[in-house]
Amino acid sequence: MKNFNLKILVLLLAFGTFMVGCDDDDDNPTVPDSKSIAELASETDNLSILVQALELTDLDGTLDGEGTFTVFAPDNAAFDSLLASNDDWNSLTDIPTETLRNVLLFHVLGSTVESTDLTDTYVNTLATGPNDENLSLQIQVEGGIVFNDFAMTNNTDIEANNGVIHTIDAVMMPKNIVALALSNDNFSILVSALTDGRHTTDFVATLNAAGPYTVFAPTNEAFEALLASNDDWNSLGDIPIETLAAVLSYHVVDNANVQSSELTDGQTIGLFSGGTIEVDLDNGAELITTSGQTVKVIITDVQGTNGVIHAIDKVMLP
Repeated sequence: MKNFNLKILVLLLAFGTFMVGCDDDDDNPTVPDSKSIAELASETDNLSILVQALELTDLDGTLDGEGTFTVFAPDNAAFDSLLASNDDWNSLTDIPTETLRNVLLFHVLGSTVESTDLTDTYVNTLATGPNDENLSLQIQVEGGIVFNDFAMTNNTDIEANNGVIHTIDAVMMPKNIVALALSNDNFSILVSALTDGRHTTDFVATLNAAGPYTVFAPTNEAFEALLASNDDWNSLGDIPIETLAAVLSYHVVDNANVQSSELTDGQTIGLFSGGTIEVDLDNGAELITTSGQTVKVIITDVQGTNGVIHAIDKVMLP
C-alpha cells in the first residue's frame, strides 16, 4: 500500500471497504433482498460447508437477524482446502469451536460494503484479539485484488435484507503481527532488519509469541531516510548489529496492546529496550524520542492476534 494518509485510513477503518468485479455464477445468484444473509447462504449449494460452520458456532442466528453485515463467504472448495491443511482436521467438528467461530467472524464486517467501495486499506472485522479488539483484515487492489494476502472473490454484491455477501476462494485465517508485517510490502525493510542473520536476539520468535505487543513500525521510506542520514550506511548490513538491535528494540512495547484511543497527550510509554517515548497529540498523533525526534504516526490500529501495529514515518532513535 502506497497511501499512508492517516485521515483517509481512519475513515476506512471506521466504515470498512471492499470490491472486485462480478462474475455470473449459477451457484451464487443475485436474489431479492427480502431474505437474510443466512437464508441466502443456506439456499446456495456452493456455500453448504459455510452454512454448517455457521450452525456449529451459533452464528447462523446472528446472520439471520437484524444488523448490517458484509460477509466474505468462502465456498466449499475453500473449506476443503482448509481441512486438508491440517492432518487433525477431517471435518469441521475437528476444529475447536472457538477457533472456528473467530475464523468465521474474521470474514464479517459490521457494515454493508459494496464492491465499488474497495481501496488499499485495513478494515475491522468482527473477530477479536487481545483486549477484545477487532482484528484487522488487509485489502489490496494494486496489481490485482487480494484479501488477507491471498484470497480472491468469485462473486460479489449478493444483496440481503441485512447486508451483502461476496463469495471468496479461500478461508482467511487471522494473522499475528509478524504475518501482518510480512504481507505488507511497505514494511519489507523492517522485516529485513528483524531477520538480519547477525542478530543474537531472535526478534521474529519473540514477536511470534503470545504477547501482546505494540509495534511502532517504520515504513520503507523511514528506513531509506535512516540509511541516507549516514554516508557509511548504504544498506542495513552497514549498520553495526548492536546499533540495529537497539533501534529495533526501541520500537516495541512488551505485554501491552496499546490502541490509538488509549494514547493521551504527554503520556510516557516504556519500550522493550528499556527506553521511553512521549506522546504528543497537539498536531495529530506524534511520538517524541529521547534523542529529540518528532515522529508521526501515519497508520493506526492494525490489529493482529497477538498485538497491534502503528506505522510511523521515521525510524526512532534512542
